[in-house]
Amino acid sequence: TNFIVEELIEGDEYAFDAYFNENGEPVILGILKHLFSSDTDVSDRIYYTSKNIIEKNLDGFNHFMFEVGKRAQIINFPVHIEVRITSKGEIIPIEVNPMRFGGWCTTADLTTKAFGLNPYEYYFENKVPDWQHILKNKDRKHFCMIILDNSTGIPTSKIAGFDYDKVLQRFEKPIDLRKVDWHNYPLFGIIFTETREDNYAEIEAILKSDLKEFVQL
Repeated sequence: TNFIVEELIEGDEYAFDAYFNENGEPVILGILKHLFSSDTDVSDRIYYTSKNIIEKNLDGFNHFMFEVGKRAQIINFPVHIEVRITSKGEIIPIEVNPMRFGGWCTTADLTTKAFGLNPYEYYFENKVPDWQHILKNKDRKHFCMIILDNSTGIPTSKIAGFDYDKVLQRFEKPIDLRKVDWHNYPLFGIIFTETREDNYAEIEAILKSDLKEFVQL
């Protein structure tokens, strides 16, 4: 039978961009939480970041990276890391991948739009974020990257269009919309949003949506 190992690892999933400097010291450039609609869901619909997510996980992920760097003897090296944290607080690595640093201009863009921190710039210029300063005035806000994957179950040949205006109206503060040629790729686009902590319902709604309501046949 076939299965995805990730499905068997319990705990909350996080992704973060980082690099090892010339001394092998880890520098974290943003932390995102990966949301799922159910225990069996392994899709990439929503990643989000916040002041609380970064403050809560920064030290633990630094220690994790230090151990990775020490064992692998890494210097001057960018990475995109995905992990799950178990109920006991154990960090289980899923992926440590230099090719996905910045998430192909998605995770890096979310960090830039949320906090004004450009991970590429920080890596190439060997800069270290002052998180205490960066996170000022970011209380009770969620910054989301929403991947509008084609989860409709409708063949592309039968889809005439996608109502981007309608989907944008579902969010209190859309920051950016990236339309994608859904004829050639399995997604309609990517939306970046800012959401108040007490309006989490709008995040949950798009997380569970199959997007059929936005499709024009």
